[in-house]
Amino acid sequence: MNYLLLIICSVFALASGSSKTLPISSFDEGFSHLFGDNNLQILKDGKSVHLSLDQRTGSGFLSHNLYLHGFFSASIKLPDYYTAGVVVAFYMSNGYMYEKNHDEIDFEFLGNIRGTEWKIQTNIYGNGSTDVGREERYSLWFDPSDDFHQYTILWTQDHIIFYVDDIAIREIKRTKSMDRDFPSKPMKLYATIWDASQWATSEGKYKVNYKYAPYVAEFSNFILHGCTVDSVELLSLQCDPETISDSIIPMERTKLESFRKKHMKYSYCHDKMRYKKPPSECVLDPKEA
Repeated sequence: MNYLLLIICSVFALASGSSKTLPISSFDEGFSHLFGDNNLQILKDGKSVHLSLDQRTGSGFLSHNLYLHGFFSASIKLPDYYTAGVVVAFYMSNGYMYEKNHDEIDFEFLGNIRGTEWKIQTNIYGNGSTDVGREERYSLWFDPSDDFHQYTILWTQDHIIFYVDDIAIREIKRTKSMDRDFPSKPMKLYATIWDASQWATSEGKYKVNYKYAPYVAEFSNFILHGCTVDSVELLSLQCDPETISDSIIPMERTKLESFRKKHMKYSYCHDKMRYKKPPSECVLDPKEA
């Protein structure tokens, strides 16, 4: 059972705006209800879905298919006004298959109080490496509750790149020092909304206030463009080798560096209280200190 099968996909250069050329999936084509009873609502167009959180439950959905590498994207509009403690997550995981050595690639929106700065978090786990958190947090140059914005995970054999509106905000390169901590097993794509009062907003200082419920996160413009994997044999079923690349062109890299200089609020690489010596894959850039 070769669950570490690597499919090398290259050639297509991912440039700014290229996600607009990829096909949009309807909800039923790509996803299934995960949890939350009636707190998941598919809209009439079939391409949009609302996830809500109330005092009873949160909600979520997951992709039908397992993927080993690909380009995964959605337009998301977050709940507005007082959303402290409310986490909306858009992520890849195989935790239900590998309880002790799962992989994960995360976008997490950490709740907000209207008028303050929104923060998002990215993170990865490989092979159950939850003892080495690789979190980064950022502010945004817009209010993500005012309108839809596109959030993208690009995952290849050697790179993970997070995008917001076709602007690369983080690049993770697979290094020898990371060993098996780099996500390398097939995963599904998930979206959830849930109560994370204990830690999400100002490290748990501000909790979910259900007088503002229901909290509704809106999702649309789903792109599921990757190498599908059989859920039993864990072998590739389908992969277009000319549509996945981990290239960052010079203009994109300039935007990446500008974003990180202006908006990065936390990086595990600079957390001296947590790590007396930065994890070995960290290449410290004094501009990001």
